[in-house]
Amino acid sequence: LLTPQIIRVQSPEGVKRITATKRETVATFLKKVAKEFGFRNNGFSVYTNRNRTGEITASQNKSLNLLKIKHGDMLFLYPSSPAGPSSETMDTSVAQGLRPAGAPQVVEDEIDQYLIKQDGKIYRNRDQQLCRHGPLGKCVHCVPLEPFDEDYLNHLEPPVKHMSFHAYIRKLTGGADKGKFVALENISCKIKSGCEGHPPWPEGICTKCQPSAITLNRQKYRHVDNIMFENHTIADRFLDFWRKTGNQHLGYLYGRYTEHKDIPLGIRAEVAAIYEPPQIGTQNSLEILEDPKAEVVDEIAAKLGLRKVGWIFTDLVSEDTRKGTVRYSRNKDTYYLSAEECITAGNFQNQQPNICRLSPDGHFGSKFVTVVATGGPDNQVHFEGYQVSNQCMALVRDECLLPCRDAPELGYAKESSSEQYVPDVFYKDIDKFGNEITQLARPLPVEYLIIDITTTFPKDPVYTFSISQNPFPIENRDVLGETQDFHSLATYLSQNTSSVFLDIISDFHLLLFLVTNEVMPLR
Repeated sequence: LLTPQIIRVQSPEGVKRITATKRETVATFLKKVAKEFGFRNNGFSVYTNRNRTGEITASQNKSLNLLKIKHGDMLFLYPSSPAGPSSETMDTSVAQGLRPAGAPQVVEDEIDQYLIKQDGKIYRNRDQQLCRHGPLGKCVHCVPLEPFDEDYLNHLEPPVKHMSFHAYIRKLTGGADKGKFVALENISCKIKSGCEGHPPWPEGICTKCQPSAITLNRQKYRHVDNIMFENHTIADRFLDFWRKTGNQHLGYLYGRYTEHKDIPLGIRAEVAAIYEPPQIGTQNSLEILEDPKAEVVDEIAAKLGLRKVGWIFTDLVSEDTRKGTVRYSRNKDTYYLSAEECITAGNFQNQQPNICRLSPDGHFGSKFVTVVATGGPDNQVHFEGYQVSNQCMALVRDECLLPCRDAPELGYAKESSSEQYVPDVFYKDIDKFGNEITQLARPLPVEYLIIDITTTFPKDPVYTFSISQNPFPIENRDVLGETQDFHSLATYLSQNTSSVFLDIISDFHLLLFLVTNEVMPLR
């Protein structure tokens, strides 16, 4: 009776073998099962038959011998609560949202939850010339296309180089296994800690703890497909600072993420307001100062249903003051974003990660965008949108990327030192004979790190905040002599023609002043 016997237990996770004796009680046996499968108490039920009949319960207080369970028998385990580990891998439908085993349970953004439920397919009408079937039939010329179809995206007007992030997820999860084993891994450029076979760096390193070399590739997808300012007034008021001082300026974009219908499963960042933090700007440099009000601003924005979606800065040099033209300085012959701007953007994107259930870390990439107000080919002010790639975010996060002092269009991958190990970074280039060659990223053209995003203004302006002829002054503009105080508040209220209190108070900068002023903060 004391000879050990092996009993097999089958679950949605697979089969495990449990060692037990004939005299062992059911309660002891079930504790072993719980430990083996990683369940807490009562998170599962065990049956003698596959069709969930003949349940074995701890309350029976019998030995396995009395229940006629013998060596080699197969029992069947089913999780009873969603907290069980196996419930994550049982459901593999896209609508339920896939999560690799071991991924944390996270709450994704509303727009992500909405897009996960969408079909996303591109429906086509029957082709009059090529289709040879009736109105209800389908063939290769009219069957719906997948949202990640590159041929379709390339033939849009204008062509789309990057599929949307949700289309990319559909591509990963679209196979026969429904993406059961898909995991979006965040790149790491650091040595893994806890390797005990050798002394720590710089004395020792091994293949287990050494980070992999990185070859920079053009990212196939982008987290945001379009940036839209609700109206021209938002941008004009921001540009006023440069018009009055000639100094460059920076601001944070507050808005919301919505569906962008021009691209399958696309996301649009809609900008409703620009907050201008404390900064020192000159004609060719910007320094961001520490902002004591940063948390309060985010809190107020959240109450208004807004969030920080990006940052904007100017790079404007006046060309002809009579015509009001500006210099066209950022183009294919110079650069679109400098290395320093890429590093700053990477830093911001790391601070605002994109919550993602397919990543073991619970986050992957970022929806935080960068907008540059600069001169266009027609010498007028243009707004250009960008993000940096996830590879750039990893290099910036682990402090592996430096700017070049004399060439803004080049970055430089740090070299390893006794304090820090830096993996080799490569990029692919074409030599003078037309062959593809791999180059070490010292220096590195930053185009390999940039993703461009179309930036637009709507035909019909939208106003989250009301627009008045004499708006309330913007924060942190003391240099211009525009201050936020009770005198400016009285002036604003006396000049405002609206009789509706909500219209008068609907000004982002006014609300900030009311909450943060020192005399009477209305927190």
